[in-house]
This record gives sequence, structure tokens and C-alpha cells, in this order.
Amino acid sequence: MSFQVDLHDKNKKFVVNVDETILEAALYQDVALPYGCQSGGCGACKARIIKGEISYEYEPPGLSPEEKSKGYVLLCQAKAISDLLIQIEELPDHHSIQVRNIPVRVERKERLGHDVMGLWLKLPKGELFEYLAGQYIDIMLRDGRRRSFSIATAPENFRNTGLLELHLRHVPGGKFTDHVFNEMTDRAMLRIEGPLGGFYLREDTNRPILMIAGGTGYAPMKAMLEQALARNLDRQIHFYWGVRSPVDLYSSESIGELCREMRNLEFTPVFSDSTANNEGHSRTGFVHSAVAKDYPDLSGFDVYMSGPPPMIEAGKQVFSIQGLPTTQLYYDSFDYAYLTWPDKENTE
Repeated sequence: MSFQVDLHDKNKKFVVNVDETILEAALYQDVALPYGCQSGGCGACKARIIKGEISYEYEPPGLSPEEKSKGYVLLCQAKAISDLLIQIEELPDHHSIQVRNIPVRVERKERLGHDVMGLWLKLPKGELFEYLAGQYIDIMLRDGRRRSFSIATAPENFRNTGLLELHLRHVPGGKFTDHVFNEMTDRAMLRIEGPLGGFYLREDTNRPILMIAGGTGYAPMKAMLEQALARNLDRQIHFYWGVRSPVDLYSSESIGELCREMRNLEFTPVFSDSTANNEGHSRTGFVHSAVAKDYPDLSGFDVYMSGPPPMIEAGKQVFSIQGLPTTQLYYDSFDYAYLTWPDKENTE
């Protein structure tokens, strides 16, 4: 048995079988929908059901009670039990953006901070790779597992350098990051799959932008900021970066350079350690609380968040109370996908 799925306002339809998720069916039929962890945790594949019914094998954690009450579902876990009319944003320029599985060479690696390593990956000569600022790739390991990392290079810069920049935090006991920090050499060969995810910079509005990163959530924000600079995006941007202490601002020179080049960019570091030196424009406390205090009315902003799940969930709840429409919130939750998909850990 199969059902028909209509994309509202898109004049596009596809068929989903009862034994596959809606996302699986869409991707198989080349319908480019946003997605991330595919485990129901990150919320990237969120869609609103206008008409019809779906079922879950289990209730995914990536939706707030408010989102559920408004008819939102996660397509990576939802299965159709009737014909459907859904509302979701397609990825732009999807005909040129294809998920690829390709070999890459580690051109160089560099310590960016006490627990963060930068990797610069070079693709084979003549290999095309199109992506959107904010998306991520999977590194395919020999045992069949994956590690997911955001691309820290803007597409415009990648076209000039041919290098993809990644930021890897050292996870104690993490087999892959242990290897990267202690054993991996320049010119090592890896295999990647991507681009992936529905987290990317939207350029079709004139609303001011708030960006909130936690830890290595800076990586996709860096790509977005570089893209905004390359495109001369004329919108005010306030970037908040939440870390434990000043030493955890692992790539402060890059954000400093962006601030010098972008007159429309304001940067506020936020330290969760209350004893941290908060001279200048820095703050202490939770990063989402700093945003909420500075902007009590969020109805006129586009908000981007990337980082650990607790930060994302706290921000979603508080920002909703302060008037932020769901359609103006974009986030990439660095979720623990292995909880439901043992072959894909997103913990490193």
C-alpha cells in the first residue's frame, strides 16, 4: 500500500510506501527536503501536517509540546497512514546540490584550541562539491560508522581554496578524535558523504539576524558569516558564542577578523563559568539567557542556533515566549544520534 504526499505551495508530489518514512521516500524520489540526524533528535526535518495522518514507531524527542500542538512532525520518523498535504521548506538550488560520497585528503591539521583541532580537507582534482553555508558532512569510518561535522568554510571561499574546514572537539575516549589528535598525519585519506542537513543561511528576508553558538557550534556560524561577507549581506547580525571560559574561544582570531571586515556584525562571547573575566563586551551565564535579556521581543528577527541539545531546547522554549515565530528559528542540534542509530554517532 502507498499514499501520496503533496507539498503545500510547491506544486510537487511524491509517493510513500507504508514501510518507509516520509523522508526516505522523498530523498529516493529526488525531492530535496532538509534533514539532519535522521534519528528524531535534531528537528531539521520538521514539517507541518495540513491534511492527513501519520504514525511513529516511537515519539521523537526533537519537537517541543508547542510544535506538536501546531501539527508539526518529524519526517525522518513519520510514516504515512493516509494521503498527506504537508508544509515544509525545500532546499534551494537542489538540482545542483547532490549528496556525494567521495574520497578526500587531509591537506593539513592545526590545533585551534586546547581541545579543538582544525582539519582542512582537499577533494580530488576536478571534483565538484556544492553545499550551503551551515550544512555538514559525515566522515565514513572503516567499521561502517559515521562522524558528523559541520563545514566551517563558506561555499564562496571553498570555490577559491578547494579546502573544506572542519572543527573537531576532542572527546575523551572517542576513538576517532583520539586518532585525529594523536595519530592522523597530513595527507591521510578519508571518505566523506554530504552535504547534509537543513541548517543554512537564508538570504530571502531583510530581518536582522541573531546567531547563537555553543562550543564547536561556531563552525557552521563561521561559514554563514563568511558567506554573508562574501555576498555583502546588508542585515544587522549579532553573534553570541557560549563557552565555559575565555580559553574555550578556540578560534578568536577568525571571529575578530570577521568583526573588522563586517561593520554590520556585533560579537558577544558568553561564559558559563561565573568566575570568568567578563571585561569588554563579554557576559557570564547561559548564552540563551543573554540573548533573551538583550532582545525581549524577538518577533522581528531570524534566529540561528547551533550546539548541544540542552542549549537548543532552552533557547527554543525561551525565544518562543518572547515572540519568535517558529518559521523564523533555524537550528542545528549536535545530537547524540547513536541513541537510536548505532551506526551514526554525532558526539564528536
